[in-house]
Amino acid sequence: MPFEIWEDTRAQAIITAHAGHEGAMLPILHALQAAFGLIPEAAIPLIAETLNLSHAEVHGVVTFYHDFRRELPGRHVLKLCRAEACQAMGGDALGARARGKLGLDWGGTTADGQVTLDAVFCLGLCATAPSAMIDGRLVGRLNEARLDALLEQAQ
Repeated sequence: MPFEIWEDTRAQAIITAHAGHEGAMLPILHALQAAFGLIPEAAIPLIAETLNLSHAEVHGVVTFYHDFRRELPGRHVLKLCRAEACQAMGGDALGARARGKLGLDWGGTTADGQVTLDAVFCLGLCATAPSAMIDGRLVGRLNEARLDALLEQAQ
């Protein structure tokens, strides 16, 4: 999915469009990331000034939530659930397998920019654990063969 190239004026338009809503910071951050693929450092002062917050307050929210990115993701984003139900059903071994096959750790992106591997802590599919999400599509009852197929598709 192609992202826009960062422009202060475009970012300010996105921020202003959401600024009047109660609890505006999270919708602003989601909208900026949807447009640009990440939350760059240049967004912090724009958000802070518009919402009358300190830079530290905005930075704290950006860094607290794992879904907000500081770097562009790969073409495909694979999220593996690491919550208790998925762990109990073999999720840790699948996570180790994915990291080994991709040659990276959680939060990393392959050198060719094809795949980003993220850990998440519940996708709400506990009854079909272990579970994953690839490019926004949920996958339950994950096993080695299904994981390998997802990795093949993504690469």
